[in-house]
Amino acid sequence: MGAWTRLKNVFAREAQITSPEDLLAQSRERRSGRVPVTNETALRNSAVWACLRLRADLMSSFPIDVYRYVNGIQVEVPKPPVLVSPGGTEMGIKEWVYSSQFDLDRGGNDFGIITERSGVIGPDGRGLPGRIDLVELGSVSVRGNGPTITKYVIGGKEYEPWEVWHEKQYTVAGCPLGLSPVAFAAWTIEETLSAQQFARDWFAGGAVPLAELKNTAKTVDKDAARVARENFRAAVDSSGLFVHGMDWEYKPIQAVASQSSFLEARQYGAQDIARFFGCPGDLIDVAVSGSSVTYANIGQRNLQFLIMNLGPAVGRREDAFSRRLVSGPRFVKLNTDALLRMDPEARARTIGARITNRTLTPTEARALDNLPPFTEDDYAEFDRLFGSRSVPAQPTTAVPGASS
Repeated sequence: MGAWTRLKNVFAREAQITSPEDLLAQSRERRSGRVPVTNETALRNSAVWACLRLRADLMSSFPIDVYRYVNGIQVEVPKPPVLVSPGGTEMGIKEWVYSSQFDLDRGGNDFGIITERSGVIGPDGRGLPGRIDLVELGSVSVRGNGPTITKYVIGGKEYEPWEVWHEKQYTVAGCPLGLSPVAFAAWTIEETLSAQQFARDWFAGGAVPLAELKNTAKTVDKDAARVARENFRAAVDSSGLFVHGMDWEYKPIQAVASQSSFLEARQYGAQDIARFFGCPGDLIDVAVSGSSVTYANIGQRNLQFLIMNLGPAVGRREDAFSRRLVSGPRFVKLNTDALLRMDPEARARTIGARITNRTLTPTEARALDNLPPFTEDDYAEFDRLFGSRSVPAQPTTAVPGASS
């Protein structure tokens, strides 16, 4: 049985737990141990999920445009169908970008099978991809020679490199695959997952006993302790009454956070995870000591996040799309202005300054708000309301000797 088969069996068994009672019953059957870290189990950690969700959400929200240069001017051209519905009618571009970015950020790679090609010839002499069906990251293995991949094996079937869409990030020289943040953050993720497992087992009674039943009158041997435990459990499990004399004392055992170091492990583990996955802690609600982010500087905060964290990933995806999905000299750009969207007052002030400084015309400014250019009637109405803004006459220079 292969490693992935064993993992899938574990995941299938976990998926059968449908109620809190099932979860507690399973936890009582076994004590907590080390939690294996995989791309799937890592998602149980809220910090991992938040980082992946934030980056994939933003990447999928950026509009995708295609341009080419005409006489030195960047001109927008129509997008090919693969940049509108890359997965056919079943999957649009936003879902496709989200899913592929999610895999890139957790595994360093994303894969898809090129099932259709367009009539436009690409750099490799074949038609450009017309449809790309993404595949599960765990179903892919590769065969290669040094830095060159010679075969992809997806779901047990072999594919040639030209049949597969493969993006990668977090690369190192000589390695044909991107590095996996989950793999390198495994120790940190395992620590936080183990803390979660410990807390679950604690409150389920798997890590320590739920309570202590003590006889205050005499010493109880093993046989008597077993009989007392069975009688007590039979009464409690059936929601009945446990009848006893003055010689028995029942004392619940509660967790002490400072002793288990549960809160500390969760807090510091989340900060490490945020660094591994390229997300500032404050953006995923991880407490960061000594920092303060307010609405007064939120625009600058988003700009910093774009430049320092998300921008390089945007550039890599633009390069991959430009090289493999459109024909030269066309190129693809992701419009990141959505992340830097200003409030209405700041936006109006910026546009007004650009019009005054003659870097933007009123017609272009109105187009930003999806409005048509001013008409002559509009100009006349402005003149009636605010008065005519006639251009002052230029002063004339007196000519020497001329009559005044």
